[in-house]
Amino acid sequence: MSKLSLTSGESLAARLEDPSVLVLDVREPDEVAAWAFPGAMNVPLGELGARLHELPEADEVVVVCAMGARATAGATLLAEAGRTASVLEGGMAAWSSTYDEVEGDVGGATVVQVRRRGKGCLSYVVGAGERCVVIDPSLATARYEAIAARHGWRVTHVLDTHLHADHLSGARALAAATGAELWLNPSDPFAFDFTPISDGKAIELVPGVDLEVASVSVPGHTEGSTMYQLGEAAVFTGDTLFLESVGRPDLADEAEAYAHHLYRSLHERVLPLPDTVAVLPAHFGPGVEVRAGSFVSRPLGELRGELAPLALDEPGFVAWAVANVKDRPGNYQRIVRVNAGREDAGADAAELETGPNRCAIA
Repeated sequence: MSKLSLTSGESLAARLEDPSVLVLDVREPDEVAAWAFPGAMNVPLGELGARLHELPEADEVVVVCAMGARATAGATLLAEAGRTASVLEGGMAAWSSTYDEVEGDVGGATVVQVRRRGKGCLSYVVGAGERCVVIDPSLATARYEAIAARHGWRVTHVLDTHLHADHLSGARALAAATGAELWLNPSDPFAFDFTPISDGKAIELVPGVDLEVASVSVPGHTEGSTMYQLGEAAVFTGDTLFLESVGRPDLADEAEAYAHHLYRSLHERVLPLPDTVAVLPAHFGPGVEVRAGSFVSRPLGELRGELAPLALDEPGFVAWAVANVKDRPGNYQRIVRVNAGREDAGADAAELETGPNRCAIA
């Protein structure tokens, strides 16, 4: 038998909508429940030999596991049965660092949405003329520099919407590499130098043109949570409002108090915006469809009508939020310390943030 072929995360991400490709996850059900691969069929490796007949027809089966060893064994079984099979190179650990991008015109600016597929993390490059700002960058800072170079932009500002607890921020590193200003909300406990933002502080993308990115304080997920408005065209909501839920208020162990803050931020700062405003969040969960060439985004008016928590009064919202937070992000306390500048990530940075984001209320 010839050597099994490997499929990269980037290649698989581009083909997830192809009906001729079947993704087969051979991990155990509890592993899948903790961190699922989108749209994959789950048959544990120990059961695969007896259940080969259950697999639907497909031109290719891409086999997935945690690191690659079980997927290799599963793909070997499939190949011996006459199926065309390959292995997701590096397994779920590699999928965690798989990226793709979507680009489009939004309110007169060009917005590039950078999607970290396995983590469900979203970051943004917003540019016009010769300038751009980067919002919520990951550690893959070269990707943002490459986007800016491709468009002929200079990165003038780097922004984090809040002190992240689920993944390591690349904001400091990107600001240092590009000479950009690092803007952060001082209500979160950062322990390094940055330019403190205040409500309504704006970044002019094109001098003399009414096109800017403006900060809006929205405490609740963290005390320093900030969203950024691109005029009335879009709002980068960070972890305040997602497409499927709202941000969890419990990671600072002040769930009830923060839930009150979150309710007021949503009802006083977010929901008064026009229905047509595009919501561009910092994360997406497993129930959100991610399609090649389309932003992970929805108009605010649709979310206003569909997300049940947004219709609750304040006592009802707080009770719901406190009762439904669970499964905190892995290693979140150490990730917070690293992102705050109080600890170094060390050599295990990639391992530290492996796994799904859990920043929404389930």
